Amino acid sequence: MNNPLQIYNSMSRKKEVFEPANPPFVGLYACGPTVYGDAHLGHARQAITFDVLFRYLSHLGYKVRYVRNITDVGHLENDADEGEDKIAKKARLEQLEPMEVVQHYMNDYHRNMRDLGVLPPSIEPRATGHIIEQQDLVQRIMDAGYAYESNGSVYFDVEKYSKKYTYGKLSGRKTDDLLSNTRDLEGQSEKRSPLDFALWKKAGPEHIMRWPSQWSDGFPGWHLECSAMSTRYLGDTIDIHGGGMDLLFPHHECEIAQNVAGYGSEHVRYWMHNNMITINGQKMGRSLGNFITLDQLFAGEHELLEKAFHPMTIRLFILQAHYRSTLDFSNEALLASEKGLARLMDAVEVLNKIAPDTYGSVKASELLEKCQAAMNDDMNTPLVVSYLFDGVRTINSIHEKRIGIDRENLELMKKIYDDFVFSVLGLARPQKQSGGDALANDLIDSVLTVRMGAKERKEWTTADEIRDALQKLGITIKDRKDGFEWEID
Repeated sequence: MNNPLQIYNSMSRKKEVFEPANPPFVGLYACGPTVYGDAHLGHARQAITFDVLFRYLSHLGYKVRYVRNITDVGHLENDADEGEDKIAKKARLEQLEPMEVVQHYMNDYHRNMRDLGVLPPSIEPRATGHIIEQQDLVQRIMDAGYAYESNGSVYFDVEKYSKKYTYGKLSGRKTDDLLSNTRDLEGQSEKRSPLDFALWKKAGPEHIMRWPSQWSDGFPGWHLECSAMSTRYLGDTIDIHGGGMDLLFPHHECEIAQNVAGYGSEHVRYWMHNNMITINGQKMGRSLGNFITLDQLFAGEHELLEKAFHPMTIRLFILQAHYRSTLDFSNEALLASEKGLARLMDAVEVLNKIAPDTYGSVKASELLEKCQAAMNDDMNTPLVVSYLFDGVRTINSIHEKRIGIDRENLELMKKIYDDFVFSVLGLARPQKQSGGDALANDLIDSVLTVRMGAKERKEWTTADEIRDALQKLGITIKDRKDGFEWEID
């Protein structure tokens, strides 16, 4: 390949040429959601980032095993080692079994992902289904001397690990700085150090989810599941592992320490993290109470939303920012993405109706090279989208007979849009809405058909009156040689 795929490695903090350990096989692991609440825009960004990576690696000819976990136990309320399990708390408040909570929100998450065009992973393991593997890893770490038992719980000994290895190498944090910024909290006295993290927690009398072990009836720590499950399904070498930027520390940092202590190696060759979504410059998140759920976006039922937005509009909105850049939510940006999606899909429809010329000046290979180079440059989807919009202008010029295109370049142009718009970026034309909206669409089409008949009869006054009336309603009309197009401003 003239232009090899490069990925920004969070460990080395630079772009590196991607070379899988065992080509053509690629092992990809992404941290999935903790299923105790509705999926929000932040979940969508992470899922779409790794979905595009999955799609593009497959497009390049790799055989990808994509593993995305579901956290259904062990993620405590304060993201540390104290507090209530998030799912158990939800179950207690709603008077449900914990697995009812998990099933409900997992079903909703999957429905949201389907709406967004996110492909299902190859394997989707759940933490509760891999308790034995997690207990085995705890014992391995203890046998290596990097964990200790305290009152039925087992903790990773960060200080001892740091004497031989570097804890903090992924995030760039130093243990001395972490210690100086850490205050002792009530309930942490059973730890040797505030930096130590739980591998296994003894369950209190009120804790619903618990499993027997040689240490206590308890449950695994949050960080443990990904180390155990990624090894179970991808082996000792994982090509790409990642998730949201908020998981870089402590979650992924702890994973590295667990892998080294328990399995003897770091496992991961390329660490990949997408950045956050912000609202008015502040991180969007459930803990901050400023998140917008995907169902609210799709229905337009939130005080910050002017209207409902189709899932494909949300997908394009996310793809128009580089995955490592922050993405600030606004109605204006979503409205721009909505118009852009309609323009892109209209161009694809027009492209498929174009008949080739005997000769032409369009060289589709130039567009192909640009799109490939942008994707190979650390998945630069906003640049790919901009190139595809440049191509839209070319398509419209061909359609209006201002420039010509021969058969070979026309077929290549169709393949480029099919590959990059649909297969790689995962976009799709929104279906016409049901009910009143569908009726309104049909009425506009009927009125414009009447206007087209008036123009054919050279009844220009009638045609202009119809156009002006529709424009007052916010409907923009584009006359074509073979008919018309319209869009709502």
